[in-house]
Amino acid sequence: QMELVESGGGSVQAGDSLTLSCRVSGGFFSNYGMGWFRQPPGKEREFVAGISWSGDVTGYADSVKGRFTISRDDAKEMVYLQMNSLNSEDTAVYYCGAKWRGWTDYRVWGQGTQVTVSS
Repeated sequence: QMELVESGGGSVQAGDSLTLSCRVSGGFFSNYGMGWFRQPPGKEREFVAGISWSGDVTGYADSVKGRFTISRDDAKEMVYLQMNSLNSEDTAVYYCGAKWRGWTDYRVWGQGTQVTVSS
């Protein structure tokens, strides 16, 4: 059973940076595309960033492009989200998700980590 555990969330000021981590266990990590999603207060969960199983393709939501960077370390079975120039609209619960290379959607989720940005 694949398990994802996020960490690194917290409360920061606008303009600060934060790095989220997602530890993966129980699966063939190198066969999974990984993504970060977030759910702002009172809103639906939304896509933030994704990285392919091979690590050579990344994608970002327009709202974070140029500010956030997703990366993966297959040896450590970790996924990271570097977040720079944070603003209050980035306040949300951030979730790590996994998508096996044969799937069309993300089906494995972590429990989430809260990020709060104060202006």
